[in-house]
Formats: sequence, structure tokens, C-alpha cells
Amino acid sequence: MRTEHLTGPAAPELRHLLRAAGERLGTSLRLDAEVLLAHVLGRPRSALIANDAQRIEPADAARFQALVERRAAGEPVAYLTGEREFWSLPLAVNPAVLIPRPETELLVERSLALVPESPSGPDALRVLDLGTGSGAIALALAAARPHWALTATDRSAEALAVARANARRLELTRVEFLLGSWFEPLPGRRFDLVCSNPPYVAADDAALAALRFEPVAALTPGRSGLEALEHLIARAPAHLARGGWLVLEHGSAQGPAVTAALVAAGYARVRCHRDLAGLDRVTEAQWEI
Repeated sequence: MRTEHLTGPAAPELRHLLRAAGERLGTSLRLDAEVLLAHVLGRPRSALIANDAQRIEPADAARFQALVERRAAGEPVAYLTGEREFWSLPLAVNPAVLIPRPETELLVERSLALVPESPSGPDALRVLDLGTGSGAIALALAAARPHWALTATDRSAEALAVARANARRLELTRVEFLLGSWFEPLPGRRFDLVCSNPPYVAADDAALAALRFEPVAALTPGRSGLEALEHLIARAPAHLARGGWLVLEHGSAQGPAVTAALVAAGYARVRCHRDLAGLDRVTEAQWEI
């Protein structure tokens, strides 16, 4: 199939750029091409559709072509634009952090539903986000519950830099970010709610090939995919207040194993919730001992 050149001596028309990009990426990724061109031009996608005969500066066309080639090689759009929306918040992302997924919003929904609003000051609800990455979960909770006392940890200094920058840009600066693996930087501290979207993909899962641009440590914890989940279930009681909740995201086939581990560890009110695709995605449990 003949593919039009995206650049040339004359300024190309917007529609010709998108047609050529569509041929390069395939019909299913046409939307990605529009998102990338809107990013290059600094305009909303709707403006592209309304003005598709407009001519584009050759330098912008060249930038767009470079992004199209990277997308054709499999690089995620979020890394190419440097941004992904989560919980209606525009989050900066880069290859140091996992790209936030829509299904993780269920974890935020359940966290908000489980505990009531609380006053500020010493009686503020204490909430912990483990393995925060870009800060998506912690910042979504901070936006929805400004009075909560939020803490977020991550073992990656590069990831924490992204999370802190997102907090500053969104003016959600009341979140405490700590460097360390899981509960490591929190000796003696207890929380009313602990939530996490830990790595849960098995090391030999074929799906990892499609996720090769994202940090592998944020995707897989080991052979079974359950290692991080089991670690959090075992360690959380030492950091949960009486009646506190543990809320975990997991793989669609891991609900029964997570439920069994929580029950065996002595948690109560164990419940698994399905995402919008109808798949098991988030399991919650209360610590009453």
C-alpha cells in the first residue's frame, strides 16, 4: 500500500498528515494519530476535525511523523505525550512509572466508599497508598477528600519524583511521599485505610510483551504474580488501625486466591468487586483484631 509522505518542502494539510498516519498505524490506531497531532499542535482534537484543510508547518509535521513512528513501534501514547488522565486529573507520566489504567479508578471508588469524610487536624483519616508510581491513587483521593492525611510510598526515587511533580502541578501538596519498599519507611505507623495497585502479572505471562515500554518492576513481582499481594496481606495488619481497611487491585483471575489469603490471615468482611468489563479487579477486607 502506498503511504503518503508526512513532510515535504510545502506545508502539508492536516488531513493529509492524518491519512498518512492512519495508513502507517492502521485503522484501529487512527485515534492515537489524532491525539498525537493534537499534542504536537497544542490544540484539542475537535479543532483538528473542524479544520482538516489547514496547513501545518513542516517542523510540526516532522515532529508528528517521529511520534507516529514511535507509536508504530509500540510505544504507548501516554509516554509520547507525557500525560494520562486519571480520575479527571491530568497526570504527567514517563517510563519511570506505570501508565494509570481506567480500571484502577475502581480502587479509588471503593476506598472513598469504605470510610467517611473526616475532619482536618489530629483526627484526620490516615490513608496510605503503597507503590504510588505517578501518584494517581493518592492524588485522586487527595482531590476527593482534602481533609484526609495521605501518605504514599514507592521504592523508586524516579517514580516519586514524578508523583511529587504531579502533586505540585495539581496543587495537591498535602500528600506525604516517602521513599522505600511497601511499609519499609513506616515503622510503628498505623492507618485507617491502606490501598495499593501492586505488580500482579506473572513473570511468564505473554501479556508482558505488549507492556515492554513500562517498568517491569511495576508489572510483575515474580513467578506466580501473587507475591506482592501476599506480602501486603501479611504485613498490613501491623500498620492498620483497628477496623481499618485494606483495598487491593489484582488480576482478573486472582480474586479467589486473594480472598483466600485474606480470610486465612484473619481479615473480616472480605469482598471482591468487578470492574466495568465485568472482571474481578479489587478486593477489600477489614482488620478488626
